[in-house]
Amino acid sequence: MSTDLTIHGHGEMVGSQPVHDAEHEGHHHKETFITKYVFSQDHKMICKQFLITGMIWAILGGFMSVLFRLQLGYPESTFPWLEDILGKWAKGGKIQPEAYYALVTMHGTVLVFFVLTGGLSGTFANFLIPLQIGARDMASPFLNMLSYWFFWMASVVMITSLFIETGPAAGGWTSYPPLSALGDASIGSQGGMDYWITGMALFVVSSLLGGLNYITTILNMRTKGMSMTRLPLTIWALFFTATLGVLSFPVLLSGLILLLFDRHAGTSFYLSDIFISATQKALPNEGGSPILFQHLFWFLGHPEVYIIILPAMGLVSEVMAINSRKPIFGYMAMIGSLFAITILAFLVWAHHMFVTGLNPFLGSVFVLLTLLIAVPSAIKVFNWLTTLWRGNIRFTPAMLFAIGFVSMFISGGLTGVFLGNSTLDIHLHDTYFIIAHFHIVMGVSAFLGMFCGVYHWFPKMYGRYMNNTMSYIHFWVTFAGAYLIFWPMHYEGLAGMPRRYVEYSGWSTFNQFADLNRFISTVAMIVFAVQLMFVFNFFYSIFKGRKVTSQNPWQANTLEWTTPIHPGHGNWPGEIPEVHRWAYDYGKDGKDFILQTEPLGADEQHH
Repeated sequence: MSTDLTIHGHGEMVGSQPVHDAEHEGHHHKETFITKYVFSQDHKMICKQFLITGMIWAILGGFMSVLFRLQLGYPESTFPWLEDILGKWAKGGKIQPEAYYALVTMHGTVLVFFVLTGGLSGTFANFLIPLQIGARDMASPFLNMLSYWFFWMASVVMITSLFIETGPAAGGWTSYPPLSALGDASIGSQGGMDYWITGMALFVVSSLLGGLNYITTILNMRTKGMSMTRLPLTIWALFFTATLGVLSFPVLLSGLILLLFDRHAGTSFYLSDIFISATQKALPNEGGSPILFQHLFWFLGHPEVYIIILPAMGLVSEVMAINSRKPIFGYMAMIGSLFAITILAFLVWAHHMFVTGLNPFLGSVFVLLTLLIAVPSAIKVFNWLTTLWRGNIRFTPAMLFAIGFVSMFISGGLTGVFLGNSTLDIHLHDTYFIIAHFHIVMGVSAFLGMFCGVYHWFPKMYGRYMNNTMSYIHFWVTFAGAYLIFWPMHYEGLAGMPRRYVEYSGWSTFNQFADLNRFISTVAMIVFAVQLMFVFNFFYSIFKGRKVTSQNPWQANTLEWTTPIHPGHGNWPGEIPEVHRWAYDYGKDGKDFILQTEPLGADEQHH
């Protein structure tokens, strides 16, 4: 009887949606192609839309990095085929400086926002939240659909900017003024910058619609017995990620709107009476400060780092517990550290600005807060390692990516201690040391977490397995390749080699790195080729992969494995199951695993 009440409660909460009860299941067979695959309101289909759009962006962003690594590794060579692809941007088979800056800018924008934010959160928040908390769908399936289509519109605008005559934005992925605020400053500051700002504004709207939906669903739509302390760590991570996004993305949006005003309405938020060239008069603007934009950008920009990494942390925690056949170590400490990271993420943004003339005392405060964020991160690393300790480990592809994530997170985190120190940062800022640090700790780590999630939940998404041989090749080449690409960059950075330079051959100081740059570029191309193999494996497995025959192939405890192999719209054909225990009862009372739906025994205590 109590379970019935739970079902009806769910129906009332999202009563405006067409189907939330088993008796209505039949209506879903009459869906058209458009309502099922295009304007779908089913969270599982929206998840696939985010994932596949993110994969397209990842291929594009990765290909951009291959193009500029060609330039950096082989600065003296010409490649006639480049002119066939890029036209005037690669005259004589050599990437032009304007094209190089555009590639670097778009590569950063695409991977940080469109792949590791939209692709990662959009995929796994949509897929896992209703399935793991025991809900028929999101609180508002319609807003969920809108979230994807705003993301799609943002993608269209960004891709369009690649084809306009003056080319895409070329002011770096951070788009600092005055370069981004003055159309005359460079060819990449013209139409492409307007497209960039518009695309980012649409992206922010998508993120806010999604984030509000995720928070509401987690707080209001948990099934009977699913208290907050019984939630899997994936849901906690996605909850804090959505909170970060909802609080920080509006600040970026306001900063971008002010940038548009400076560009087209004659305002002076970021512009003052500066000289563009020796032959021109000073600008008529007065009183603006480009540093204001940096504050607004990094107030989102640092939480953004955690918006990217927290979902990966949640996925890794879940996969690691399942494949160690052990309860996650320190569940409450894991939640506490996620909460601490969420709070501290808002208090460290000025460590990106140590060289802007920041007051040294204020800088020391940000140094302290920056180093403090290492504490909750270290707690998480300790707990992952102790979860592995003496576990009965199954080295599935997902588990390998989870362990690889922890390795990358430790390596990249250690170099953050260097950069968090304002004195050292004066030397290291804007060198290859920065590139190495954030690519390892945020870029590669988040990708490894994302791959971990895709390999693990693919059987639930599509009812088939991915090819194991290709998966293992994918892991080892990606993992080894990432270290070979980014670790040497630390040494280039320590030697003072600046980032974003199109060519270093004129610098006798940096000529010593010519062979190293060629090596890095070669490895980057191999790693990119292996990502294409992953894409092939993904799409091949959707149609031809080995079929899943068990409802719970990984023998996991969470609710998504109580649904049918191919769950319909509404997830459970009958009543939503009731939850009696936490998600990590592995190796307990002589049982390998105990589903959350199994009632407690007579002598068992509530966790």
